[in-house]
Amino acid sequence: MQTTFEEKTPISSLFRLNQSQKEALVKLKIITVRDLLYHLPSRYIDFGSSQAILSSRSGDRVIFFGKLTNLKTSKAFRKKIPMAEGTLTDHTGSIKIVWFNQPYLAKMIPAESSVRVSGVISERSGSRYLANPDIERVASLPLQNGLLGEAVTTESMIPVYEESKGISSLWFQHSIRKLLQANFLNTLDDPIPNEILTKYKLPQLKDALIFIHNPKNESHASAARKRFAFEEVFFIQLQRQQAKFEFEKNNSFVIEPDKEDVQGFIERFPFEATEAQNNAIKDILEDFKSGKPMSRLLEGDVGSGKTAVAATASYAVISTSPKENRAARMQVAYMAPTEILASQHFESFIKYFTHMNISVGLITGSGCRKFPSKVNPSSWTNISRTQFLKWVANGEIPIVIGTHALIQKSVSFKNLGLVVIDEQHRFGTNQRMRLARKDTSAPHLLSMTATPIPRTLALTVYGDLDLTLIDEMPVGRKQVITEIVTKGKREKVYEKIQEEITAGRQAYIICPRIDEPDPDKSMALNAKSVTAEAKRLKKSVFPKSTIGILHSKMKREERDRVMEDFLFGKMNILVATSVVEVGLNVPNATSIIIEGAERFGLAQLHQLRGRVQRSSHQSYCYLFPESDNEKSKARLKAITEAKNGFELAELDLKLRGPGELSGGKQWGLSDIGMEALKNLKMVEAAREEAKKIILENKLTKYPRLKEKLAEKEATIHFE
Repeated sequence: MQTTFEEKTPISSLFRLNQSQKEALVKLKIITVRDLLYHLPSRYIDFGSSQAILSSRSGDRVIFFGKLTNLKTSKAFRKKIPMAEGTLTDHTGSIKIVWFNQPYLAKMIPAESSVRVSGVISERSGSRYLANPDIERVASLPLQNGLLGEAVTTESMIPVYEESKGISSLWFQHSIRKLLQANFLNTLDDPIPNEILTKYKLPQLKDALIFIHNPKNESHASAARKRFAFEEVFFIQLQRQQAKFEFEKNNSFVIEPDKEDVQGFIERFPFEATEAQNNAIKDILEDFKSGKPMSRLLEGDVGSGKTAVAATASYAVISTSPKENRAARMQVAYMAPTEILASQHFESFIKYFTHMNISVGLITGSGCRKFPSKVNPSSWTNISRTQFLKWVANGEIPIVIGTHALIQKSVSFKNLGLVVIDEQHRFGTNQRMRLARKDTSAPHLLSMTATPIPRTLALTVYGDLDLTLIDEMPVGRKQVITEIVTKGKREKVYEKIQEEITAGRQAYIICPRIDEPDPDKSMALNAKSVTAEAKRLKKSVFPKSTIGILHSKMKREERDRVMEDFLFGKMNILVATSVVEVGLNVPNATSIIIEGAERFGLAQLHQLRGRVQRSSHQSYCYLFPESDNEKSKARLKAITEAKNGFELAELDLKLRGPGELSGGKQWGLSDIGMEALKNLKMVEAAREEAKKIILENKLTKYPRLKEKLAEKEATIHFE
């Protein structure tokens, strides 16, 4: 390995790599020296807790380090069970290892491998052995000392790294160790200002890299992980706070609607507005008066009434001329992630505004619509794209609802006062901003999401938005009856669903997989699939019902057609993956079965359950777990008791861990970044420090920080 290199030096120029290694590194997005150093361990193997083979006894739970030899496949003497067996040897002695029903292990582990083995010692006919122990290869064995060989290695904790086909954790151990032993670390400039590191007792970059890749003890590893978790959240906060600072530099329309008029609009709701809805409307109207463009996130469970709040905000904008220009007529743009949702919002807004003499428009990839129709004033009509764009540009259509089509260059507004983004996490930050910049004065921005996320995550990924929660449901909305169903009671559930279908209702059945796994693969996932389950249900359970399927491999047009058929009652049962998690409002669907329920996060289960909480009919959610694992049962029980999605999101973070939090990858956060989300104080600290630097214009004071932020902006995204 060459002795001089920089952060941006390609790994390929430092190490000899075969083709499979090159492909694996690209897959893991590891290209440069910096990428390699920031490929942080997922966990550690602790040499300090190991024993010597000679001193162990039958019944002991042990951890051994040694050489694995004599690996072979065989069959048990009596029951003829296929198995793998071998011999583990350390410097004090040997012990037999046996893996029942796992003969493939004999072929997966090379002979003479150094390994760590853990399990419980069994004994038969006076001979000790380990049955079905956990095993993993290690780069080296601990040094030994003393009569019984107590470990005295100076490397008591060995890092374990995420692998990919073609490259192993051992490769990362060796390669990163070479980088750490070179003089390279002394050339690194820490991007985080020293006073921030000192204030929060975080290690310098050089020390943190040594601590995390080569820790002497748990406190070293913990301190390093804390530093890198802070660093990731800090840079996201810097980027978010800078975006907010730049956005708020713009002027925006000062809108002060008549309070009695707004109250009159609210009183026309087909339900009584909740206190949470009224508070959300109050927050929005206060923002409208500030002169700065609003940037607010409205978060609420499915069915909590976010659309009604958005309609009220839209009413305030289109019914009030701004103070700067009393002759101006304001417009609203409402963007939804799919054509079906856009069409549904179009129909909802027609109902909200039908008493007013205004036009409501819809633009999607499929075409354009306008309400009211000249021929039939109580309905809408299809119109040409050219005519639609002309009417939007001259302000004749004050409310425009659409999909991504809204952010095309051909769409221009006369006076865009408010942008509403529905299911905001489905759009990238740049897409939001492109729509919010379609006018000379920045419009107010209202983002909405039904995805329940922990407060720490909201503070991080939505750092540029003020947060409002709708944490209660409209009066009269019945709670979904949720049951955890054991295998012996499934038939009764099918009978209940058949009763609902006979009464004219519909049902969802959610499966974890799209297709059946390959049964020849040794690690095939044992989970129900959409395709196989739909066939089984049609053949054996609901032969008289119309059953459709929906999953992410289907083309968008096909998915939309299936959902439309389900919406209009052309099918009784929809078998789907979690693609229905954020989707259509089907009030007639009153039952949902979730197969393999323990495979989903609690927040995700809550959203899936929300699919059947859209009407005044009693609705039902049946959780079908695959296993009888007590831990899984306890976690699932939480969804039968929690009051709302926010409570479940926090519990999910606590129970499942940051690496498993549903949706973690979509926020652009690494596992170590997600770890920070368990620590509200850390997130708030990173947020405050980032705010201070941006508001006090201190980036010029920290050139290294400014440089790193520019690099990060190219990679941070929240799609």
